[in-house]
Amino acid sequence: MPAPLIEFPADDPDRARRFWRGVLGIELRPRHVAAGSGWEVDTDGLRLGLHARAAGPGDTASLPYFTVADLPATLERVRELGGSVVHPGDRWAVCRDSEGSPFALAAAPGPAD
Repeated sequence: MPAPLIEFPADDPDRARRFWRGVLGIELRPRHVAAGSGWEVDTDGLRLGLHARAAGPGDTASLPYFTVADLPATLERVRELGGSVVHPGDRWAVCRDSEGSPFALAAAPGPAD
């Protein structure tokens, strides 16, 4: 399993990028179009993302994104184990665990990706 992506929403993305650069000594770069909007770094086991805050379910707090091989099957397991799927999707989904904590799941890239 790859290192989880931790995603932060930001009211002021430039300010947030300066913050993480100063705290962790990293440079968040613009994402590739296929990965969505925002900035990301993937270095030395750290995967950190940042995007402008909006009104979606992933925009109220930071979210760890866990990559899974079979997203639909994993979403079904989330429900079976007492969690909930807040925002389903084909490539990623926002969920809550059995205790109500938010997290996200991302589909592993396929051979054509």
